[in-house]
Amino acid sequence: MSDAGGVVTGVFLGVGGVVAYLAGIVGLGQTRRIRHYGRRVRALVRLRPGATRPLLQFTTDDERELVMEVYGPAGLRDGSEVWLRYDPADPREVVVEGREGQGRERVFVALGVVAVLAALALLVAPG
Repeated sequence: MSDAGGVVTGVFLGVGGVVAYLAGIVGLGQTRRIRHYGRRVRALVRLRPGATRPLLQFTTDDERELVMEVYGPAGLRDGSEVWLRYDPADPREVVVEGREGQGRERVFVALGVVAVLAALALLVAPG
């Protein structure tokens, strides 16, 4: 690979790695924040025909008693109830207890680190 090609590849790999790393860190932080500060409520699981993910129906605990429907993780049984925590500022942001799903965010962090290290190796390696 020519020097210019290695530099271009390294830059793109590095930028992509930083973006993946930041996406993972933001996702982990958001999950942690909702788990720590979110309001805890029970939600009813509803499956819609043809949908791959169930809807979670719950009532917020503010004065409005707003009924929210948000998409939940796959694998929940129709009609069952689950505990979740929601962000009072944005009740569409929820974390289902026991199904935090942090694996995806950790994969983004790990892949981001690997991509940045590979980019550094490309950019620093003698031509």
